[in-house]
Amino acid sequence: MQIDFHHAVTYVVARIAGFTHKQADIVSYSAQYVDDATNSGTIKFDNGAMYSRISSAHKLLDYRNCKALNNHQVWIPFHFLPGNGGKAVGENPAGKFIKKIKCSPNSPVAQDMVAACIRAKDKAYALHRLGITMHVFADTWAHQGFAGVNHDINKATKIKVNGNEDIKFKDRIANYFITAALPLGHGSVLSYPDRPYITWSYYSPYLNKEVRRNNPRDFFEAAENMCKAMQRFRLGEPDADVPGFSEHADDKATLARLIRSIKSEDGDKRHYKWIMEIESGKFSFGTQTIGYIPKGKGSWKYKSIGTLDPVDGSDDVFVWKDAFLKSNWKHFHDALQAHRFEVLHDVLPRYGIQAA
Repeated sequence: MQIDFHHAVTYVVARIAGFTHKQADIVSYSAQYVDDATNSGTIKFDNGAMYSRISSAHKLLDYRNCKALNNHQVWIPFHFLPGNGGKAVGENPAGKFIKKIKCSPNSPVAQDMVAACIRAKDKAYALHRLGITMHVFADTWAHQGFAGVNHDINKATKIKVNGNEDIKFKDRIANYFITAALPLGHGSVLSYPDRPYITWSYYSPYLNKEVRRNNPRDFFEAAENMCKAMQRFRLGEPDADVPGFSEHADDKATLARLIRSIKSEDGDKRHYKWIMEIESGKFSFGTQTIGYIPKGKGSWKYKSIGTLDPVDGSDDVFVWKDAFLKSNWKHFHDALQAHRFEVLHDVLPRYGIQAA
């Protein structure tokens, strides 16, 4: 999924789930920032303090960057959550280990990840972690059938969009100069899994069959399950019986319509259209202005450590401010580390998965 869903749709769903504008802004910013937190390492301050943070993405999620894409501590916990074949703890899907680590929508693994987030709702970074969790949760629908490792299960040919063969596909693949990177994630199908409005299919040589995908249906299903997850977060009860969209019929219809009707290959253009729809008061929470700045002036990072540079230098020293300790940027990075540790060291091992 791209910025239109991870930021704008996550904001809408958070509001429907009952969060205030300020809370939903934190959740949705965090959900999108997972794709933009590309720096890692130690931040140094002029008073001698230091802060170490991790990255949750590689620049532009570039499928040509083979070395970067081999970092499974990024791809497994943040973008291609293993699904254990949709099986519960103690059960295994038939076949090889790759079947355990491919993404499955709303799998028991994904539900356990959400439950872990809810149980940590008393933390200072709880809303930031909720946003990170919603990013990963949503991607289990978009990235279903693919895995965050280099494997033939990710290979695809004969791409069809809306029933018609994509004649530009071969030309696009020809321009990818490191073809060895394509078997990682959904590299071989480029952005098709991330565009909400298309139905498409591909032939999987590994599975020896055609795989059909209906993005409008899958993206809406992801949004409704995100709503339930966020309602449970507000209650602090991972297993609570919650209404989802059932008490918001007009919002439900509007959301489904916009997922289908906002069309552009460019995620930023789709994002702008979503922002305009939100500003025009299309949803029950009324007119609201939202925005997202990943780097530079106005961004969380700028407000936290005062840098305009998109990339930190190893010799950079920043001016210490006490406000750093309560900044959104620090809370986000605290949440990244908490999420990754719990997924890799607690959640996945319960399913017999040692992923990184």
